[in-house]
Amino acid sequence: MTKAKSGSVAPELDTPTDLPPQSVEKISTALNGLLADSFALYLKTKNFHWHISGRHFRDYHLLLDEQSAQILATTDDLAERVRKVGGTTLRSIGHISKLQSIQDNNDDYVPPREMLRELMNDNKKVAAAMRKAHEIVDECKDAASAGLLENFIDETEKRTWFLFEATRQEGANEA
Repeated sequence: MTKAKSGSVAPELDTPTDLPPQSVEKISTALNGLLADSFALYLKTKNFHWHISGRHFRDYHLLLDEQSAQILATTDDLAERVRKVGGTTLRSIGHISKLQSIQDNNDDYVPPREMLRELMNDNKKVAAAMRKAHEIVDECKDAASAGLLENFIDETEKRTWFLFEATRQEGANEA
């Protein structure tokens, strides 16, 4: 087994690319941060899905299951994009915890509305991070990563919108 020096890619994993090494590093760093946040948001969404309670249980339970599946679906695309440009990606839960910016929630009980609000804010944070990553991949002339991120930003904004609407108080903003 060949072991690469820290910060370099093992020869067996050195994917050919026309991108300069500095661009590969910038893109990989940005996408790996998003990947870590995707895993953190996925697990938090599943946690809340498993522990939701109350009169809107069924609706919220199904909403969070749908959203967690959508978040998980982004992880393979993000990781494979890192590999396609010649970088390496996450290898463990420990690696995720070092890179994630989404805070875990280990509380024994969180009221349903607070769960949805927390997820809404986390999704907003992810969308903002995706926009920053988009700037980086644009700067590096990586159109494929930019296109991927554009779709993921749209999906993240939709999740944010749905969570916002689910947390509105009855009668709020209604004539």
